[in-house]
Amino acid sequence: MKIRGILLYTSLLLLAVLFLHPQQEVVLSIKEGMPAIPLAIPEFIIHDSSPKTFAAAETLYKILYDDLKYSRVFQHLPKSYYSYIESLNPEKILFKDWESIQAKILFVGEISDGDGDNIIFEGKLYDVKAERGIFGKRYQAEISLLRLVAHKVADEIMKRFGEREIFTSKIVFISNRDSNDELYMMDYDGHNQTRLTFNRIKDYMPAWSADGKKIAYTSYLRENAILCILNPYEGERLEVQSRGTNFSPAFSPDGKKLAFCSTLEEGNSEIYVCTSEGKNIRRLTFNKAIDTAPSWSPTSREIAFTSDRGGTPQIYIMDAEGSNIRRISFGGGYFDAPSWSPIGDMIAYVSRVYQIFDIYVQNLRTKQTIKLTESNARNESPCWSPDGRHLIFSSNLTGTIQLYTIDYDGANLRRLTSKGENKLADWSR
Repeated sequence: MKIRGILLYTSLLLLAVLFLHPQQEVVLSIKEGMPAIPLAIPEFIIHDSSPKTFAAAETLYKILYDDLKYSRVFQHLPKSYYSYIESLNPEKILFKDWESIQAKILFVGEISDGDGDNIIFEGKLYDVKAERGIFGKRYQAEISLLRLVAHKVADEIMKRFGEREIFTSKIVFISNRDSNDELYMMDYDGHNQTRLTFNRIKDYMPAWSADGKKIAYTSYLRENAILCILNPYEGERLEVQSRGTNFSPAFSPDGKKLAFCSTLEEGNSEIYVCTSEGKNIRRLTFNKAIDTAPSWSPTSREIAFTSDRGGTPQIYIMDAEGSNIRRISFGGGYFDAPSWSPIGDMIAYVSRVYQIFDIYVQNLRTKQTIKLTESNARNESPCWSPDGRHLIFSSNLTGTIQLYTIDYDGANLRRLTSKGENKLADWSR
């Protein structure tokens, strides 16, 4: 079936794009390790007295504020600082005032009542020191789409700093909240959790395509673990491989290939690859060990995977054609579920130490390893956010298996799910 709630995106009407300096789009780049940029977001200016507009302004402000805080690119100025300067006049920005309270970037929002159930929101971003506009956009949207408006504005801000969009990204995962393991989807912050499959069979291990339009997953159709590709927006499903046991699909970032694991030929798990449409299946690994959990590098030229060819599960990397295999995990007896960061410099994985499963991140350049989780819980299945600053994983930290996000350095643990048990998440790019 079609996911009609998702198609509400088309109801969002972009009224105007107001590049304040149309001759040159302003893009400000940042580098890892740089301090967060001081950002001022004064309360939005409301141009009418309707309760609907006041409520919409409050909702938009909170979501946008939380999005930018989560980004780790910006640091919000304390709101008490705003009282030290004159009230904001959007027609005449006193940049020296904002600079005096240490603001580097200023966001100004204005909101007014629209026709029917619509509101009109206009946002403008300024470079305070340069005293110039970076961008401006105006939206007209239904009240039900305010979260989407806020996320889109946050993504626009991120783009101007050379960052990847994250706030309109989606997370697909498995949940048994309706008594059976099914595919679900939600926003990056856990909102709008939506069921995608409606079966009496179990579905597992979903993976987004590079364009975010398809999901590969394992479905126990006809009592076999069949590899399928679902288009959640059109309700179309394609069966890719039905012989053997098929699992752990992973689309390449360039959108051309799909890697997966199968017992197709010799009864043990090997890694295969096919086109992103599920055609021209070809085997990549050849040994008597178990090879599983493929994860593509951001260039689509290499694949990280788990293999017990050395006696215990370890992390290996091979070229996309199956050659040049080398081991990258050392010093432990169990490593699994590699996830290559979209930046390309780190791989997250699960390691078991004294029967405790935790998430680790290895920097491929420095060979340094960071332990992200520290608990007696079972923490598994890490997956990176599109910007490479956050990961999502499953944990039984509270007794039941739920999904959490954490930053790449172990900060800002957040729980996203609560109904039933939830696991095996994949974050769209």
